[in-house]
Amino acid sequence: MADAKYEPRLKKLYRDTIRGAMLEQFSYANGMQVPRLDKIVINMGVGEATADSKKPSVAAEDLAMIAGQRPVITHARNSIAGFKVRENMPIGAKVTLRRDRMYEFLDRLITIALPRVRDFRGLNPKSFDGRGNFAMGIKEHIVFPEINYDKVDQIWGMDIIVCTTAETDDEARALLRAFNFPFRQ
Repeated sequence: MADAKYEPRLKKLYRDTIRGAMLEQFSYANGMQVPRLDKIVINMGVGEATADSKKPSVAAEDLAMIAGQRPVITHARNSIAGFKVRENMPIGAKVTLRRDRMYEFLDRLITIALPRVRDFRGLNPKSFDGRGNFAMGIKEHIVFPEINYDKVDQIWGMDIIVCTTAETDDEARALLRAFNFPFRQ
C-alpha cells in the first residue's frame, strides 16, 4: 500500500478551491449539491479484431498501462455480416476509473496527453449529453506517456467519458473548466 497521506493533486484542488467556488457561483443550499466527478470510462474499439483475434488483448494491455487498472474485453452483442462481426466476438476494451485513479488519469490527460495531440485546438464545449456528462475522443493512444512509441505496432483511438453528478450541462461545464479542461472559445 502506498503512503497513507498521499492524495491526488486534482482531488485536493477540488476539495480546497473548486467546491467552494461552485457553491458560491451556483448558490447551492447544501454543500452536498455541489457537482463532483463520479467516474471516467475509457473505451477502445478495435476494428481490426475481425481479421486478427489477438488485437483486442493487445489493445487491452495498452489501455491497462494508460489507466493503471485492468480493462474488460468487450464482445459484440450481435452479428453484423457487413462488418464480418460475429456474436460474442471480442471487439474492444474498456475500463472504468473511480476515486484516486480517476483523478490521476484526469491530471495526466489534461496536463500531458491533450497538449501532445497534433493540431489540438481545444475540446468541443458542446460535447455534453444533457445530464452533465462529457464525452471526447482521441485519435491516437500514443499521446499518453505510458505508451512506448517504439513498441507500438498499431495506433488506436479511444473514447473518454467523464461522468459528473451535475444536474445540467452548464454546471458540468463550470466544473470541468475549474479542472482546467481546455475547451474551445
